[in-house]
Amino acid sequence: MKTIKIGVVSDTHLTQRNPWFEQIIEQHFNDVDMVFHAGDLISLDILSAFGDREVLAVRGNMDPQSLCTVLPEKQVVEVNNHHIGLIHGWGSPFGMEEKLLGEFEDIHCIVYGHTHRPVNTVIDDILFFNPGSPTDRRFAPFNSVGILEVGDTIKGCIVEIK
Repeated sequence: MKTIKIGVVSDTHLTQRNPWFEQIIEQHFNDVDMVFHAGDLISLDILSAFGDREVLAVRGNMDPQSLCTVLPEKQVVEVNNHHIGLIHGWGSPFGMEEKLLGEFEDIHCIVYGHTHRPVNTVIDDILFFNPGSPTDRRFAPFNSVGILEVGDTIKGCIVEIK
């Protein structure tokens, strides 16, 4: 089974692509097979920064209505026989993982955003993965993106942006 490498980003909060964001993508996502964006894009133009890679995205609480009609609130993706839930999140950043548990059934990993705080932890045999935000450090010690490697197992890595 070929391991699939997924670049994960959330909470970009950008109205358009810019050279700084494109540099982050080029540096950290140059060898990924696909990209997940866990919401708060603000503009669909951001997705074009990922080139010809397959991109899956969900809407976030700060996305304008125009994106809410195009992007789903959540979705489940199957990668190498693993079910990965993709969702933004809502409300208080504290206790987010417990809130998200009820949103999916038969899931191996939940990718989310909203808190801007990177998370890479297993709870009840489910990997909870939040890449943090590349642009806003609210509730986080640093800006970051993430990488998921999905083969026989799912492994996550938080990448600090310097």
